[in-house]
Amino acid sequence: MKLHELREPKGAKKARKRRGRGAAAGQGKTAGFGTKGSGSRSGRGGKLYFEGGQLPLVNRLPHRRGFRNINRVAYSVVNVEALNRFEPDSVVDAAVLIESKLVRNDARPIKVLGNGELDRSLTVKVDKCSATARAKIEAAGGAVDLG
Repeated sequence: MKLHELREPKGAKKARKRRGRGAAAGQGKTAGFGTKGSGSRSGRGGKLYFEGGQLPLVNRLPHRRGFRNINRVAYSVVNVEALNRFEPDSVVDAAVLIESKLVRNDARPIKVLGNGELDRSLTVKVDKCSATARAKIEAAGGAVDLG
């Protein structure tokens, strides 16, 4: 047997019903849609979410509230307590944070938050810093450089 000799088995492909092609075709006249009523008319698809008068699923579900701010900036967050792993008096910037795997997404700007305590002086160069984080870094003898 060769590739060009292959055929589908008999009955594998069923011909579609050609409706409305006369009485002899078996689906003539009303074409299986009955007589009169909205189901027999042209454009009979009906309303998209209509469920026969039952309260549609769309109306039964709670309405989504609020909105999505298209100007929202998503930051990679680092807490002050995580900065204790670096050597005292060292400079902590984006490259160092990515290398130490504290920040995984290098496309996002970095923000330092004030959770935890810091016991060493560091120079932190990030995009944003909370007021409590800045206070804790400066209280430990460090500095925050934004930009």
